[in-house]
Amino acid sequence: MRLPLIAGNWKMHGSLQSVVELSKALVGWNPESKAEMAVCPPSVFLSVVAKELQGSSVALGAQNVSEHQQGAYTGEVSGDMLAELGCRYAIVGHSERRALFAETDRQIAEKFIAAQRAGLTPILCVGETLEQREADATLDVIAEQLGVVIDVAGLEAVAKGVVAYEPVWAIGTGKTATPEQAQQVHAAIRLQLGEAGAKTRVLYGGSVKAANAAEIFAQPDIDGALVGGASLVAEEFLEVGRLAAQ
Repeated sequence: MRLPLIAGNWKMHGSLQSVVELSKALVGWNPESKAEMAVCPPSVFLSVVAKELQGSSVALGAQNVSEHQQGAYTGEVSGDMLAELGCRYAIVGHSERRALFAETDRQIAEKFIAAQRAGLTPILCVGETLEQREADATLDVIAEQLGVVIDVAGLEAVAKGVVAYEPVWAIGTGKTATPEQAQQVHAAIRLQLGEAGAKTRVLYGGSVKAANAAEIFAQPDIDGALVGGASLVAEEFLEVGRLAAQ
């Protein structure tokens, strides 16, 4: 039985006041719930959010992690630093990191390793662009992105992480893959992971909100969601969590 995970990616949103208010609104998440909840605030607010979440069942995650353990890497944050702040998760390979910051599959694989080395659970994002989907290349793109991480980190290591399928064309656009489209990709990911991935949680991301979450979570290979904009609204995010726990 895979415990569903609902992880909120707050991206570069919020102020000191707003993240405190949002965190306070989430701490009542039922620890006996049949789903886990995590939030990934901007790195400058991690310690603030960690303080607000202390004693609650909501886990803390980072939006990114350096592939380097330490050194002269101005502006970077290591896995050890994130772990010391109380992070349990770290997102790696988000499409915005791939597209805007030119992160390669190899670099993402190294970040995956760095996160696990620090005791964090990486949330590995994979996903295709609209052009790739229209070219019927979705499954090939996903297999390649996931395959590089498997080759570099090892299948057993990848299976111990979390994989998040996020079609690039559905992120922040209001569009979402149909439940059947999402299930097809999730099933392919699970097939690629094989027996080692039987317990691996595979999340869906891409304009997930309360209005569409139930249909998405009804699919057999979808184990929760990586939520963007909806995670910035406490009631909406909690409702997505409640739907995952049903």
